[in-house]
Amino acid sequence: MKRFPKGYGGERRDPEQVKRDGWHEQGLLAVSVEDDRLTWPERELIRQLGEKLYGRRDGGREVHHG
Repeated sequence: MKRFPKGYGGERRDPEQVKRDGWHEQGLLAVSVEDDRLTWPERELIRQLGEKLYGRRDGGREVHHG
C-alpha cells in the first residue's frame, strides 16, 4: 500500500471549504463580487477594495500580468 504526503491523493476539499479554511487559518479572504450572499453595498465594497489593491478589472477579457 502506497502512502502519500499530506495533501496528495485522498479526498478533495470543496472550494468553499478551502476559502473557509484560508480565512480561519491565515486571515485570507477570497470573495467574488458576484456572490449572491452579499448585499449590494457589500459587493460594492469588495469591488472597490479589489480595484484599490489590484486595479480595475478588464471587463471579462484576458488580463496579462507582468
